[in-house]
Amino acid sequence: MTKPDTPTLDQVAGPADLRQMSDRTLGALAQELRAEVVDAVSQTGGHLGSSLGVVELTVAIHAVFDTPRDKLIWDVGHQCYPHKILTGRRDRMHTLRQGGGLSGFTKRSESDYDPFGAAHSSTSISAALGFTVGRDMGQPTGDAIAVIGDGSISAGMAYEAMNNAGAEGRRLFVILNDNEMSIAPPVGAMSSYLSGLSDLTRKGPFGGLMAMAEGMEQLAPRPVREGARRAREMVTGLESKGTFFEELGFDYIGPIDGHDMGQLLSVLRAAKTRATGPVLIHCCTVKGKGYAPAEGSADKYHGVAKFNVDTGVQAKAKANAPSYTGVFGDALTEAAARDPSIVAVTAAMPSGTGVDRMAKRFPARVFDVGIAEQHGVTFAAGMAASGLKPFCAIYSTFLQRGYDQVVHDVALQGLPVRFAIDRAGLVGADGATHAGAFDIGYLGALPGMVVMAAADEAELVHMVETAVAHDGGPIAFRYPRGNGTGVALPERGEVLEIGKGRMIREGTGDVALLSLGTHLAECETAATMLDAEGISATIADARFAKPLDMELIAELAQTHSALVTVEQGAQGGFGAMVLQAMAGQGLLDHGCRVRTVCLPDRFIDQAAPTEMYRDAGVDAEGIVRMVLGALEHDRKIVTLHR
Repeated sequence: MTKPDTPTLDQVAGPADLRQMSDRTLGALAQELRAEVVDAVSQTGGHLGSSLGVVELTVAIHAVFDTPRDKLIWDVGHQCYPHKILTGRRDRMHTLRQGGGLSGFTKRSESDYDPFGAAHSSTSISAALGFTVGRDMGQPTGDAIAVIGDGSISAGMAYEAMNNAGAEGRRLFVILNDNEMSIAPPVGAMSSYLSGLSDLTRKGPFGGLMAMAEGMEQLAPRPVREGARRAREMVTGLESKGTFFEELGFDYIGPIDGHDMGQLLSVLRAAKTRATGPVLIHCCTVKGKGYAPAEGSADKYHGVAKFNVDTGVQAKAKANAPSYTGVFGDALTEAAARDPSIVAVTAAMPSGTGVDRMAKRFPARVFDVGIAEQHGVTFAAGMAASGLKPFCAIYSTFLQRGYDQVVHDVALQGLPVRFAIDRAGLVGADGATHAGAFDIGYLGALPGMVVMAAADEAELVHMVETAVAHDGGPIAFRYPRGNGTGVALPERGEVLEIGKGRMIREGTGDVALLSLGTHLAECETAATMLDAEGISATIADARFAKPLDMELIAELAQTHSALVTVEQGAQGGFGAMVLQAMAGQGLLDHGCRVRTVCLPDRFIDQAAPTEMYRDAGVDAEGIVRMVLGALEHDRKIVTLHR
C-alpha cells in the first residue's frame, strides 16, 4: 500500500490545521492517513479493520467540529487510531499497545482530545449526554459527538441512553458507524433493521440522493418538516412513519456514504449549523476499507498481530501448546456430543470464547446474543430453569457488565448456570480495560457460587466436565488468554470433588505456596529459586476459590512456618477469602505467618503479560520476595534464567 505523493499529513500538528484545508485537500489527507494507519499497525498489531473504516469520518469530524472543546467520544475505541494520529500522537504510534506506549483505546490521561475513556461497548451516548448537560449548565465544553457502531448500538445501554437523550431534547450528535461487521457479524432485530435502512445506499445514485434529501429535510425547521411530511402523505396516500430513532426523539439523517468526503462534510456542517436537539447521523462504512487484505478477510482484520504490509500475512507466535480457549471449546463440544441438554451462550464473541467449535457441530444449541451480557446471563438462567445445562462463555472483564444478573437471576435462585470465564488475569496489549482481575472476588462473594481456576489446560478439561455434572447451583471456572503449558490432555475430563485441592510438591515445613490458577508454574519456579536459598517450599493447587479446601489449608498452616497464597486476581479475592476462613477457624492463632500475592491496588497498563505481572509483583521473584519477608530471611534473591 503506497502513500500519496503529497505529504499532506506532515502539515497536520492537530485538528485545527484540518479546518484550514479545502475539502479536496481533506480527501487527499484521508488517503495518506489510511496508509499511515496500516503502516503503524503492521509494526505493533492492533485493531486495524475498524480504524480503516472510519478514516474519512475521523477527518471530517475534526475538520467540522472544534475539538477538543467539542467532545468527540469513540464508542469502544477500536477505531481510534486515525484519531490518535491527527491529535498529536503520530510520532508515538509505533508504541501502540506496547509497555509504556499509547493505549489501544481512548484514554483521558493520554490526551485532551480523549475526553472519555473507552474499551467496553455502548457507553458513548451516555457519556456524550453527560457532556451536553455539563455544557448547558455552564461548564467550559462545546458540542458532544458520540461515534457508535452498529454492533454496539444493539446493546441495552445504548437504548437507555437514546431514550434519555430523546426525552432531554438537548443538542447532541450521535454518529452511527454502520459497517455491518463487529467482531462477529451483528445479530438481532436491530441489525436487520439497520441493514434495511442502509440498503438505500446500495441502490445506486438515485437511492443515495433520495436518502440524502430525506436526511437534509430533517435539518429544516420543524414546521417545514411537518409540511413535507403532510405533502408526502397527500401524494402517496400513506401515513408517514418515522424511523426508530425519530420515535425516540432524534432527528435522523441518512444513511450517507461514510467514505464520501464531500457528503460527510456537507452533512456534518449542516447538522452542526441547524441542530437544536439530538441528531443521529447514519453513516455506512466498510470495515478494513482501502486495504485489500483486510477487506477480504472474514473478520476484516478486526484484531491483528504484526503483519507484512505488502502481503497482509500476520506474524504468528509459535505455539507448542493449544490455547486455553481452544481447549475449552473442544472439551465443551465433546461434552455436548454426549449430553444433548448442553447449550452455550456467547455475547458477540463466538470465536473469542471458543464456542464456535461447538456451533460447527451443534449450531442449534449455541446462541450468540450480541453485545448483551446482561441479557445473556438471564437468558442462560432461564434455560437452566427449564432443565437445560447452559454454559455462559464470557470474558472476565465483560461478565462485569452482567453482574446484577449473576447475583439476582442466577445466584439468588440457585440456578445451575455454568460460567466459562476466559481472559482471566492480565491480558497484555488491551491493558487495564480488559484485565480479568476482579471475578474471583465478585463471584466468590455470592452465596452458593462455586468458583474454580484451572492450573493448566488438562485441569481446564476436568473443570468443564465438573461443571457439566454440577446441578446444585451456579458454577464458574476461569482460565487465561494464550496458550497452555503443553501438558498431555485427557481424552475425557474427570469430575472433580467440589472444594478439594491437590498437593503438587511436599517440602520440609519452611513455607507452603497455595496457588490458584495458572500461576502454579510461577510457584514451581519460585520453589526452585527458594531451594537455592536453602528454603524448602511445599506447593498446593487450591483448584477452588469457593468452597475452600479447609482441610488442606489447615494442614499447610499447621505444618509450615509460613503460608503464601498466589493468584492472578485483585485484592479482595482468593487470598482474602483464605485469610477470612483461617481467622474464622482460629488457624491464625498458632504462629503460621500468612501472606498473599495478588494484584496491587492499582490498574496495570498494557504490556506483555509477563511484564505486567512483573510490574504487579506477581511473578516468581515477587513470590520469593514475599516468602523471604514472611520468613524474615535476609539473603539475596537468586534470579534464575528462565
